[in-house]
Order: sequence, then C-alpha cells, then structure tokens
Amino acid sequence: MRITIVGSGAIGGLAGAWMTQAGHDVTLTDRWAEHIDALKAHGLTVDGVRGNHHFQVRAVHPHELSGPLECVMIATKSQHSLDALESVLPLFGPDTFVVSFQNGFNEPDLIARLEAAGLGGAERVMGSIPNYGGALVDPGHIEFVHEGPIQLGEMTGVRSPRLLELARCLEALTEVQLSDNIWGQIWAKEVYSAQVVFSALVNAPVTDSLGVERYARIAGAVVREALEIAEANGIQVEAFDFFDPANYKPSTPEDTQKLLANIHHAIWLLKKDQKPQTHAFKKKGSGIWWDIVYRNRPSEVRSSNGKLIDFGQQAGADTRLNARLCEMIYEIEDGRRELGFHNYDELETYVNSLGKALP
Repeated sequence: MRITIVGSGAIGGLAGAWMTQAGHDVTLTDRWAEHIDALKAHGLTVDGVRGNHHFQVRAVHPHELSGPLECVMIATKSQHSLDALESVLPLFGPDTFVVSFQNGFNEPDLIARLEAAGLGGAERVMGSIPNYGGALVDPGHIEFVHEGPIQLGEMTGVRSPRLLELARCLEALTEVQLSDNIWGQIWAKEVYSAQVVFSALVNAPVTDSLGVERYARIAGAVVREALEIAEANGIQVEAFDFFDPANYKPSTPEDTQKLLANIHHAIWLLKKDQKPQTHAFKKKGSGIWWDIVYRNRPSEVRSSNGKLIDFGQQAGADTRLNARLCEMIYEIEDGRRELGFHNYDELETYVNSLGKALP
C-alpha cells in the first residue's frame, strides 16, 4: 500500500516514521516548508516516551506530490482538513481513498467535498481516532508524549481488504482497533474532549486541573452535557480506553465517584509512560494548550467542539455549558481573556446557575 500523509506534525509524523521503519511505502508532506526541508536534509528526530530515535523518511513539499495516490491520510489540524483534501484532489485515481487521521467531525465534510467533485463519497473515506499523542517541537523534531491505540474503520462500516491492510501498516506504531461504528467512536472522542478543552483554560499540568476533584466536577458536568448532545443526535457513543460514556450519566453521589474515577484513569493513561527523570517534556498539557501557549496559534476547538455545539443546536439539545466553555477558549485565543484558575471559578458559577452541578 502506498501511503501519503498530508500533515506531518506529531500525529502524522509519528505514524509515518514507524511505518517507514517497518518497510512500508510512506510519503510525508506538509505545508510548513521549513519542516519538510528539515526532514529532507536531516530526517526526523523523535524523543519522549520511547526514548531518542532518528528516522530517515521520504518527505516532499505539496507541489512535489505526483499521482495517482492510493491511501491519503489527512493528519492536519481539523480546521485545515478541507484545504488538505483540496490539495490532493487532482492526484486522485480510481482507487484513491482518504483517511481522516485527526480530531474532529471531519468525515462528513470530506465526503461532501468528494461528492461535489464527482469522485464518490463515503465509500472513499475511512475515519479514525489516533489516541497516542505528541508535539511538533521544531522543524524535524517531534516529542512523543503518550502512548495509545488507534481506532480505525470504514465510514460504510464494512471490513474491507484495504482497511485490514492499512491496519497492518499502522500496527508498526501501535495497537489498531477496528471499528464497525467509527462514527460512534469519533463522537466518543469529541464528547470526551470537552474535558480536554476545559483543561486548556489554565496554564497548568493536567494533574493540577482535571486531577483536582473540584475542577474535575466542573469538567464532568461539561462532558455530561456533551454526551446529551450526542444522544439527542441519535449517536451510539462507543467506549474507548480513555472514556466510558456509561460513567458520565451520574444521578447519585456514588455515580459521580465513578465519573471522577474515569477522569483519573484517563490522566493515568496519559502519564503512565512518561519518565521525567529521563526526558523533560515540553508538552505539559493538551494539544489545545500547546497551540495556545507554545505555538501561539488558534486551536482546533472551533472546528471540533464548535461543531459539537452546532450538532446540539440542530437537534434542539441544551448546549449552554459547552458553548460558554468554547467562548472562553475563543476569548483566550483572541487575547481578550487570560489563562488562569479564575476561569474555573467563573465556569463553576455558571454550572451552578444552570443547575448542572454533579450530585
């Protein structure tokens, strides 16, 4: 299988590096020219949870790609998905297919664009959830921050030969879990991610935000509302390593303890492979935090959690808490609000005013 990864940052770059090392046919491309230049000249340096590695990879600038392409893995930030697809549409052949290898509700937009171009639709698209994490620190340098499996599935729900082949390729990096309901998995990740957005309101490690019960309770209320949005849309939300939706419908104090235990388990999964004594991690928070604090650029909240709110409003669900959380993030990105624990105080007051505090 010939794999082209469009967006060669942390998620795409790590997958490309380990698949290349295993002998698979992988080409990395990215619109950040300095990063591609560094990959061409020096290869890819990876540090973090798996120690120090160096990979020789095939990297090209977008204009250097040639078709027809086979497997196109889009691993950009969610807000750049359609631009990434647009850049490779002229290189499509009869067997080209696209994998959304990123956060967000991107698959319907990709399908719609393919349909508009007369290139098919859902039968051309796979969805995925990469649950490992990293950070593109500098051109040619990625930090591997935490381990995690990949959920992968056809948007049509079939177990196709190409799905099985791509899964075998990705297993060079990590465990691949095949899904017959990848749309439900994607919703699960976005519902879970509401608490990740919450953690980005402060410039602090996740242990000091979600790891504190008072703040975890606020985050739990946000996720509970997000889950109600999914249910209002008729989505069968699937459990995965970091998140079990059954734990986010508390009606008693005992139920709330299960929710809090789920949050603590997720933190443990994020941190269990990190060895601070051997590597000083630069990425101490979420990808949203990384974009805001380290990269000084807009996060993908508008195109991921913002779409969650859109789905909720279309279904007539209550979205007030998630909408307020997202608005606070937008204010931070626009320079109208400071990061800090005062944001938690404000959101807690709002949770209580809505009657949405956990039991």
